[in-house]
Amino acid sequence: MVLSSSSVYPEPTSAAFVMASRLAYDGVEIMVGMDSISADVDALVELSAYHQVPVRAVHAPTLLLTQAVWGTDPWEKLKRAGEAALRLGADVVVVHPPFRWQRSYAAEFTTGIRRLAAETGLIFAVENMYPWRGPGGGEIRAYAPSWDSALLDCDHLTLDLSHASIARLSSLALVHQWGERLAHVHLTDGLGGASDEHLVPGDGDQNAADVLAALTASGFLGQVVAEVSTRGLNQDQRTATLTRTLTFARRHLGQEGASA
Repeated sequence: MVLSSSSVYPEPTSAAFVMASRLAYDGVEIMVGMDSISADVDALVELSAYHQVPVRAVHAPTLLLTQAVWGTDPWEKLKRAGEAALRLGADVVVVHPPFRWQRSYAAEFTTGIRRLAAETGLIFAVENMYPWRGPGGGEIRAYAPSWDSALLDCDHLTLDLSHASIARLSSLALVHQWGERLAHVHLTDGLGGASDEHLVPGDGDQNAADVLAALTASGFLGQVVAEVSTRGLNQDQRTATLTRTLTFARRHLGQEGASA
């Protein structure tokens, strides 16, 4: 069970290594973002070695708010994410679908992702997103060709349960529909609202326990990553939330009693 560095936000990326070590998570996923440490591979190598916590995945800076991290060329971002993953010993790079205004990138996206995977030997897993909705409830087309990563000709997909909730989809159904394309999971939850809630698994509408059971039954070999929001919580509350998430995951993955 892996801890996303986004789960300690607004604390810095270094705090994710401290938390993962303290709670006996099996590693971290680095969300490359505005925190300078997250984009500094030398610093990440040192943190991983010092805390004896491996980096299992790298989330490329493809969010709306990270458009200037590692430059503005989307292919350079993915190239650098792959280089970081290789140096850190990670197996997976998480990528979001292109935005609608990234026309040339979108046109070459699936071909380029497959080429990067072949060149690096890494899994580039495209994450499911969700429709943006305007004040009147109408959908705003933000991604090209779609927010639904399953519609793209990609070999590997990342399932985010909170994103599925916003899209009003069933994560359990997606596990079955995606089959071997499912390579990576962001374990969280949501209540189907307009915002990306990233609740503790089990606190929303995505039947997270059944999702984990289905992964186990299918022989899923990918990573399950805790990606829950602890924004606004104090240190004790954040620790309790991430402990509860880890306990939930291990119980329903049949890993109770496991440690890093």
